[in-house]
Amino acid sequence: MPWNWELPDWPKFHYDPHPLTELEKLFLMGVGSAFAYLKAVNKQDYKDFIVEILSVEGMESSRIEGEILDRQSLQSSIKAHFGLPTTKQKTVKESAMAELLCSVYETFDKPLTHEMLWQWHAMLFKDTSAITDCGKYRTHAEPMQIVSNRYDAPKVFFEAPPSARVFQEMTTFIDWFNGSTGSVSILGRAAIAHIYFESIHPFEDGNGRIGRCLAEKILSQEVERPILIAISKMLEKRKRQYYLELEKCNRTLEVQQWVEFFAHIVTEAHRDALTLLSFLIEKSKMLSALSGQINPRQMKVLLKLFAVGPNGFEGGLSAENYIAMTKTTRATATRDLADLVEKGALLKTGELRHTRYRLNF
Repeated sequence: MPWNWELPDWPKFHYDPHPLTELEKLFLMGVGSAFAYLKAVNKQDYKDFIVEILSVEGMESSRIEGEILDRQSLQSSIKAHFGLPTTKQKTVKESAMAELLCSVYETFDKPLTHEMLWQWHAMLFKDTSAITDCGKYRTHAEPMQIVSNRYDAPKVFFEAPPSARVFQEMTTFIDWFNGSTGSVSILGRAAIAHIYFESIHPFEDGNGRIGRCLAEKILSQEVERPILIAISKMLEKRKRQYYLELEKCNRTLEVQQWVEFFAHIVTEAHRDALTLLSFLIEKSKMLSALSGQINPRQMKVLLKLFAVGPNGFEGGLSAENYIAMTKTTRATATRDLADLVEKGALLKTGELRHTRYRLNF
């Protein structure tokens, strides 16, 4: 049975855009809400949001591929790129991902080119000897296959076009990418871009990470500014279904199920980004209101709580956590925590050894 790229209609992917109408409305309403929020925040909050959302996307996109990045190092690299103060030492993998993310962010409105893709690939795999074709499309003669990792019973899930065809396939893809702006469905266009790129699989490695960047580039072009969402966070949460939906497209150009799945992922990612933006705004308001009213120990713990994100510590903050973070006595920790509850910074739940504290949002 032929692969999708061997079918007579390749690369004409087919889907009905009408089931996406409500999702499209939700997405565009979310975009409008985000823009309104961002207009109202101060410059520092805006920068914090960019750093946070880009780092989440980088972390989760790498996690999908089985690679774990250091969050602080990744954020430090992103901050350094934007000229923001940072103290955490940058490392190679995190620096490479940061460079890619920032390039995608800054060039969202530029037409896609071979050179842009090659540059992104070179950024992602700089200072590594694991990739033979770094910064260029694959050239190896053997088939580009996605195979199960079972040694006893390997299964070929997909085989991409041979390397000799990649440049021409990518030329056609880039022409489509740059010429499909303003199509019937924004979400449909982004979904097709991802499955189309993954079907060609033009690079020796890094296709998933770059393919997800391309989906976000399309969304940004459609709304005419960087979209600032973490699609990979939602995809990583549903990684098994993500791979299953991709696999269903391997031998067909009828991609309705994939498009609807991806459209839901994008709208979920946008809701999540709005939650993060609201969280950062509330953080700024709270720290401003508490300025000069709390001691350094309390400020240190609040900042750690904010650094964890909207969901807070798993199970909530305990007195033991507070003591460990501040190296203080139990009596002092109890007074500090009670004071933060009284000032409205924390909410207290439970009693005695089950007492826990959360940010009061």
